[in-house]
Amino acid sequence: MAHGHSEQVPFVVRPSGRSGPGYGLKPALRAGALFTRCPANPIVTPGLFPWRMATVFNPGALYEDGRFFLYERAAGSLRPFICSIGMLESEDGVRFRHVSDQPVFTPEMAGSKHGSVQDPRVVRIGDTCYMTFAFRPYAWCCNPTGLGVPESHQPDIPGVRFTPEENQTRSGIAVSRDRVHWEFVAWATPPELDDRDVILFPEKISGRFAILRRPLKFVGTDTAHGADLPAIRISFSDDLRTWTEPEVVALPEQPWEGNRIGGSTPPIRTPAGWLVLYHGVEDLHPPTRRVVYRLGAMLLDLADPRRVLARTRRPIMEPEAYYERFGLLIPNVIFPTGNVVKDGLLWLYYGVCDTAIALATVPLDELLAHLLAERP
Repeated sequence: MAHGHSEQVPFVVRPSGRSGPGYGLKPALRAGALFTRCPANPIVTPGLFPWRMATVFNPGALYEDGRFFLYERAAGSLRPFICSIGMLESEDGVRFRHVSDQPVFTPEMAGSKHGSVQDPRVVRIGDTCYMTFAFRPYAWCCNPTGLGVPESHQPDIPGVRFTPEENQTRSGIAVSRDRVHWEFVAWATPPELDDRDVILFPEKISGRFAILRRPLKFVGTDTAHGADLPAIRISFSDDLRTWTEPEVVALPEQPWEGNRIGGSTPPIRTPAGWLVLYHGVEDLHPPTRRVVYRLGAMLLDLADPRRVLARTRRPIMEPEAYYERFGLLIPNVIFPTGNVVKDGLLWLYYGVCDTAIALATVPLDELLAHLLAERP
């Protein structure tokens, strides 16, 4: 089956026990203690169709019309590691089935049949669904080592010549009116800049679209951009095509955030501010490129999301379960890219080890209470 299980363990979530605007502040917890992992994890695994035989991970998510929708990043092989976007649906948020036996968004739809479309984040604004995605014109070939980040190299494509500078990861935007049929609209970042983790806010701010982003080229080369390490930045646009210069929102600060941070899931509007989940990447052993991806949270001002109101000092989630620590591509990785809120519960969909998709939940008020307790 598409979700990788013939039978599913019932997913029982714990009640919040809190209500009201004060959120009942509580002391800091160990990483991951806030979240309840689904006992059926991983809930979506590779297989079934040729284009998703190798790996599926890092999904976008929506909850509409009483159903959960996932947009999976899927690859049929590792060499080349061409990724497309598949679509699944579910009534209970755990047992998913494919809407189509074909991807709903492909590299060719973004402009290159040799490329790779990656890490979709999906939001709805008005009557339109928006998908931001990372895009590489020519998919790399990946060679997992079992130790850390895979060894990768540029592909050899007969009749096609390009330089590494022409194969940077940029980010684009696609739209859909029915959730199924997607159309490429615009690029959110320039072709010469490696810029990913581009995520749209789910509503306009002061009449403009807003995106979080994480460019790399500025790092160590242009101090005028205000960061020595890859950082979360923000840009604004009137038309999705022309964007303001990226401004720094947050820099890596804690040891667990390591050498870079980036946005994870679409921001969630709360009475306390925009709730933003983000990932930090710590180098554990540089010679083997062994890393660990953890999750943090911050609150941004509703009217001016360039202002950070609160931020966790310790991770709120980290690789603990076996499927989060061992996998096909990168060990020790949790990478959330989709979240939905239903009846006060935050459903977090995340990639594990760039191999499969898992689910965890947390009462939204508990997460906010934990975050607000971190305010200076």
